[in-house]
Amino acid sequence: MCIRDRAPVAAAIRPAAAGARVLCETFPARLERGAGVPAVERLAYLGEMAAAQLDGARHIVLAGARRPVTFFAYPDLPGDLVPDGCQVHDLGADATGALTRLADAIAKEATPALQVAARPEILSGALTGESAAAVIGALLPEGAIVSDEANTSGLWLPGATAGAPPHDWLSLTGGAIGQGLPVATGAAIACPDRPVIGLEADGSAMYTISALWTQAREGLDVTTVVFNNGSYAILSMETTRVGAVPAPPEAGTITRDMVDLSRPAIDFVALASGMGVPASRATTAEELATQFAKALEEPGPHLIEAVVPPLG
Repeated sequence: MCIRDRAPVAAAIRPAAAGARVLCETFPARLERGAGVPAVERLAYLGEMAAAQLDGARHIVLAGARRPVTFFAYPDLPGDLVPDGCQVHDLGADATGALTRLADAIAKEATPALQVAARPEILSGALTGESAAAVIGALLPEGAIVSDEANTSGLWLPGATAGAPPHDWLSLTGGAIGQGLPVATGAAIACPDRPVIGLEADGSAMYTISALWTQAREGLDVTTVVFNNGSYAILSMETTRVGAVPAPPEAGTITRDMVDLSRPAIDFVALASGMGVPASRATTAEELATQFAKALEEPGPHLIEAVVPPLG
């Protein structure tokens, strides 16, 4: 679902006053969000959490969205997230018109709740996914376009950036990884007058790292933050969730080695510099704040390697 017009979103949120709950897909292609924008809750990534969000629902109305299912299929777990006994209604092609009529019918006088402006406090000390998210949320500029493929390092980003000035959030629309850098590149070409922020996981970046060369060649105003935790943490997590851990100890070691990125360690500062993109490395929240602010002030592409611990 692509949510980029405040009018239909506001129309969808008005029925909340009559007891409805508004959710968008886990990874909407484009979501307008931030202070003063109607707040939309995203369906959780993990199936167990998404099922809890929908528990007790008697009717699910689809407005430009597909029937809710888990992002991946897991052994012995249901993929369909629709609760037993719940009816699903699809508004069809004219979702905007249908939402407006629905809102007028059941919540004509209701006012949509808008996101309150709020910025997180910049933390101090060794950099973590949480403190990095606080830096992004504290400094995110108005009108920014964010290409988010931070994966496990970005779990705190939605909360930390919710009350930032209005911005567009672009996220994964399929199960593959590696789309973050090219999407940021395309956004900068399409909207040269807007700051573009790329939030990228280290493993995902390696699939399409050549996008940095394009950014340098075209002089694109993209600030990329690569979260370097030395592993394919998202693949490690999903491997564990599906139970794909071989029994023999040596096979287990091989499995773990397949998602390790520390042998040899990847130097993203050197990679970016070699492609013509100015780069720096941050190991503390203070360093990230200083480097991120500087990158936003200077035109052209920049890369910051944010060294964070793996999740868990």
